[in-house]
Amino acid sequence: MTARLNTAGLPPSNGQPTTPAIMTLDRDGKLIKEVGFDRFGFDSRVELSLLRSLYLRPHYVKRDGDGSGSDNDETEHHAKFVQGFAAYQSKSIYHPATHSISYTTLSRFPPVKLLPPSARKRILVTGGGGFVGSHLVDRLMLLGHEVTVLDNFFTGSKTNVAHWVGHPNFELCRHDVVEPFMIECDQIYHLACPASPPHYQFNAVKTIKTSFMGTLNMLGLAKRTKARFLITSTSEVYGDPEVHPQNEEYWGNVNPIGPRACYDEGKRVAETLTYGFHRQDGVDVRVARIFNTFGPRMNPYDGRVVSNFIIQALKGEDMTVYGDGAQTRSFQYIHDLVDGLIALMNADETRPVNIGSPDEFTILDFARAVRDIVERVKREDGVEVGRKCEIIHGPMPTDDPQKRRPDTTRAREKLGWEPRWTVAMGVEEMVRYYMAKMAEGSL
Repeated sequence: MTARLNTAGLPPSNGQPTTPAIMTLDRDGKLIKEVGFDRFGFDSRVELSLLRSLYLRPHYVKRDGDGSGSDNDETEHHAKFVQGFAAYQSKSIYHPATHSISYTTLSRFPPVKLLPPSARKRILVTGGGGFVGSHLVDRLMLLGHEVTVLDNFFTGSKTNVAHWVGHPNFELCRHDVVEPFMIECDQIYHLACPASPPHYQFNAVKTIKTSFMGTLNMLGLAKRTKARFLITSTSEVYGDPEVHPQNEEYWGNVNPIGPRACYDEGKRVAETLTYGFHRQDGVDVRVARIFNTFGPRMNPYDGRVVSNFIIQALKGEDMTVYGDGAQTRSFQYIHDLVDGLIALMNADETRPVNIGSPDEFTILDFARAVRDIVERVKREDGVEVGRKCEIIHGPMPTDDPQKRRPDTTRAREKLGWEPRWTVAMGVEEMVRYYMAKMAEGSL
């Protein structure tokens, strides 16, 4: 649930008048001012408004066609999220008359924590240009660690981490993890692999190679450098489950020759490889089984349900539900997932851990909820709602799971982790993110 908050007590933005901020309440109705925690000897706490300033920022300032006019207010709604951090925003200029952009680097990098060398870790993030990876990189950078991103940008984007390029703690390498890579590091977050069905089915053989060869190479690196290794596995290892909710002891029900097998079985063999290195070579490993996650920077056209529904509703199009919509999913917001990954990396739990939300929705109910949130946000921002989007039904994809909800007992007991964000809060923030992208013409 979200509510309005006046600007009393908030820092001024370079002496400029502040815009009313957005107050975010957790599941217990408490105000969320920061994400992260101080646990397992690793302090991951970051101010929420600073973190938001990295992904809910104006990418450029609109000016009159001749470049002599004043700044346009179309990106003003960003300021509701980034109070006090205007100095770190992009000053690139867009000229509508010529449809051209004058790019610039950020005038100043966001403030990062100053850590002593003994506390500063060298962290490698494969797939760091992707949706989940870029949010993880933001958090690790703000915490003051040295971060190297490895990505071939098949599904990721350089723009997701462009605001860190040039920072002395940051390095970006265009590299495919299928090929070996050498670096000195203390921790490896291995996220590299296409995650949405259209992307991982585009080249099934490449997906399997990424899961196996990429994991083999990164585990070899962890063995050589004695780095702690975390692989982001997936709820897809459970297939179309016959056990509900799914706990980590369930072995799954996966079709090994279906169209989704390149991803499902690829992640299963990656887990097997991970524990092979753990048992045989003593590599310090962590396995996170991620359930459906959504948030800003999600590719709006990658075929996943949350982004599909939001984009269709924002454009006033009919919303497509596959099958009768009775299949269920559990959705978690990106900040909860990043909290879970960091907790798992720094805890002593070597068994697989489910990281997901226990809130289960039918796809049909979720589509209706998204439609209602989009209409409400449009009205609040003075945007014409237009026609009410209808919900239409399409054919069910092959091997699409009918039920999906994690048993998160292990994460709660061993990591002290539980999701804080409600789905409604996350959807509203994502709606505003996509609306801002549409306003600036980049979506």
